[in-house]
Amino acid sequence: MDQPITNNGASQTEAKAMFAGGCFWCMVSPFEEMPGIISVVSGYTGGHTVNPTYQEVCSETTGHAEAVQITYDPQVFPYEKLLNIFWMQIDPTDAGGQFHDRGESYRTGIYYYDEKQRELAEASKQELAASGRFDRPIVTEIEPAQAFYPAEDYHQGYHKTNAYRYKMYRKGSGRDAFISQNWTVKKDKDELKQRLTPIQYEVTQNSGTERPFTGEYWDHTEDGIYVDIVSGEPLFSSRDKYDAGCGWPSFTKPLQSSAVAEHTDTSHYMVRVEVRSKEGDSHLGHVFDDGPQPTGLRYCINSASLRFVDKDQLEQEGYGEYRYLFE
Repeated sequence: MDQPITNNGASQTEAKAMFAGGCFWCMVSPFEEMPGIISVVSGYTGGHTVNPTYQEVCSETTGHAEAVQITYDPQVFPYEKLLNIFWMQIDPTDAGGQFHDRGESYRTGIYYYDEKQRELAEASKQELAASGRFDRPIVTEIEPAQAFYPAEDYHQGYHKTNAYRYKMYRKGSGRDAFISQNWTVKKDKDELKQRLTPIQYEVTQNSGTERPFTGEYWDHTEDGIYVDIVSGEPLFSSRDKYDAGCGWPSFTKPLQSSAVAEHTDTSHYMVRVEVRSKEGDSHLGHVFDDGPQPTGLRYCINSASLRFVDKDQLEQEGYGEYRYLFE
């Protein structure tokens, strides 16, 4: 076996990580918008052929897996959080491929660059196995990183260059349905009714709408981020907030496009785009195309679906990677 590749000699503010999660098209966008991520490259690893082609890898003659190599700043976005994102993109119990993609080249794997990454990967795998989330063994391999070969140019950033086909592929492959079923927050309605106020429950769980100019954050101007009141996942930044004059908190964009899900809403005899949190599946509000540049969008969000985390409390509450927004 080739000698493992290490992070030795790399800058203290730059490191590499490598993951295989089935089709590499689907393993780029979950990482690339996160703070501290420098680059995400699609490619091939773990095989015996030098500079393999896509056709060779798909034919399973090279032993390679489709993978992504991530260059990141560990001081901003630690390896543990990369692991959390990785697990939430895959079926870790499937040894024969991922979703509708079958074969060795679609296997899952964590490929570590140093002993610390190995320890964290093993610990995260054990934690997932002990969680009871899945009733089958966790089979994702954890191996030392070997040579990584970037894929052909047309595979890089495929979710942007072929956005429609990419979305249809994710849906058709079964990946999106699996993630929705297995990686969204499991809700206990009784617990939520005790934890949330009546308006918070009505908005997030029943797709309700608070009256304009009554919510806690419609005219809120402090620096920090807004997270899902149910799941705690980070959603919006005060740096992207503006007064739209509508009486609800308005933002030009989410912190990451992958943090929210958008659905067609035909209720109330209108056609609108509903915005929901990806993990918590909380109703947040709607997005309109009458916002300011550079996005031209207005994310019109209910205060009742949000919790504000002040910039000075980010590290304490586990959102330290977003501190850079306010420096």
